[in-house]
Amino acid sequence: MRTLCASTLIGEFFVIGFAGLVAMKDPNLSTTTVWTLSGIAMALSILLCGLITRPGGVQMGWALQIALIASGFIVPAMYFMGAIFAALWWASVHYGRKIDEAKARFAALQDNESSPAAP
Repeated sequence: MRTLCASTLIGEFFVIGFAGLVAMKDPNLSTTTVWTLSGIAMALSILLCGLITRPGGVQMGWALQIALIASGFIVPAMYFMGAIFAALWWASVHYGRKIDEAKARFAALQDNESSPAAP
């Protein structure tokens, strides 16, 4: 699960950065405000790559997905991009857990096969 989720979060890192560049064109927003918020979101996406397997990591990822969708109020294209990344996040968590379970079953099977039979 960690690899799939981290890949999604790294993609979001870049999308947030590009959204920040688009948001800078809004005359009502200061450059400082845009890059403070974008920087926090970008740092959070990188931080979550390491925290994804910890308790609450997936929930914090969902919070980032909601914030990404909500950023559509500033950059309307982010409604679409946020929805795409929320779907990718769901798929990463869902299929990542299935892959982890399959790996655990395979490792248990390998351990049973490699252990010597009792007399």
